[in-house]
Amino acid sequence: MGMPTNIGIIDTMMGTRAGATAKEQNYAFLRQGQLKDADSKNMNFPAQYMFKDVPFSDQSRAASGPVDEPAQGADLLLPQMDKWGVERAMVGVSPANVIAQKTLADHPDRFFGAYEFDPNKGMEEIRALVHMYEVYGIKAATAFPAGYLPQVPINDKKMYPFYAKCVELDIPVFVCSGIPGPRVPFAPQHVERIDEVCYDFPELRFVTRHGCEPWTALAVKLMLKWPNLYYSTSAFAPKHYPADIINYANTRGADKIIYAGYFPMGLSLDRIMDDMPNVGFKDEVWPKFLRENAVRVLKL
Repeated sequence: MGMPTNIGIIDTMMGTRAGATAKEQNYAFLRQGQLKDADSKNMNFPAQYMFKDVPFSDQSRAASGPVDEPAQGADLLLPQMDKWGVERAMVGVSPANVIAQKTLADHPDRFFGAYEFDPNKGMEEIRALVHMYEVYGIKAATAFPAGYLPQVPINDKKMYPFYAKCVELDIPVFVCSGIPGPRVPFAPQHVERIDEVCYDFPELRFVTRHGCEPWTALAVKLMLKWPNLYYSTSAFAPKHYPADIINYANTRGADKIIYAGYFPMGLSLDRIMDDMPNVGFKDEVWPKFLRENAVRVLKL
């Protein structure tokens, strides 16, 4: 049968800003001292070297002169979501991101929020996480261990209060794991660090982001071990989904693999969904991967 076309897809990673707006705002935290090579500082986003035909690239500005900014927020996302049958999407929201705030407020049936916390800020950021939960109804927290300055490993003591608060709020945490795309040290995101977190927080719903490579076999072994550990496919075109993950979904892991895209940050929905039918999931895996696992883990 293959990939169904009437599933009401849940996408667990979208952005609300594109073009120069995204370049200037989304990755300022990395350019303020984390990135050291000049090439990265001039990219549309710090992992652009990994992708072809980045959506809304402004690399041609110097040659062609100023161009109009693309649409932002719901105006950017809904046409593509409707085209490809994406019913709902998780977007990052923060006190400073008014575009995301408006997107959530105007279309609560199509979008839900997640908040990326900074563990270096301590209790101030714990209060911010609670505020985002109470005011914007966020369904998840997110973390980028290799992207913080200073970096904060997945199992660092600075992270533990945030894991505990996620358990208390009954929301999952999505954490970048594996070699990061930006040219920063990878050690904070080694997949082996997840084991300790799952041991100390058995109630925490922990979802990996951005591939877990090159430790996908280890990620599968840990998902077999820990009931509340999951994997999302963010930042990967479907043709590049790791074989370990596809095989796991088709055997014992059908309930553990969650669809996530990467639009408009690095992949268009056209690219993702054109590739998707070629992924070798079994028929019974598709509804879980595209929708049911996200509904359950995020309690939508």
